[in-house]
Amino acid sequence: MSDVNRTLARRWFEEVWNERRAETIDELMSPEAVGHMEGGIVRGPGDFKAAWTALCFAFPDLRVTVEDVVAEGDRAVVRWSARGRHTGPGLGAPASDREASFRGMTWLEFANGRIVRGWDSWNLGQLMQELGAVTLHASGPATERRE
Repeated sequence: MSDVNRTLARRWFEEVWNERRAETIDELMSPEAVGHMEGGIVRGPGDFKAAWTALCFAFPDLRVTVEDVVAEGDRAVVRWSARGRHTGPGLGAPASDREASFRGMTWLEFANGRIVRGWDSWNLGQLMQELGAVTLHASGPATERRE
């Protein structure tokens, strides 16, 4: 089962993120799936598609590279990196036309060949700083916008 889930995890990133195939979301994500994303919890493909669409709109050329996948039983963990130019509004910031890159890890749990739970962890603070949306201080993010 580990090999199957490793393949499904890679397929998720390639088809959903790099090929922008919304039908893959419906195929690989259970209707009852719960995703713990940096922006909050999503429930089911509809919620996920809203978050996915917003990020893809903000970064229309976003490219995700799967760097490693570890799978055991019904779980797979993906280490990935992403790069794109912020040309659309989104993430609470106007388009900056800045190139940005960020890294993250996604933990996926599968049942019957579909994602039932997921956890994303990536450096949203660094991304917002690269876009000029926040200035990070030792005490945390400031609210002023950098130009």
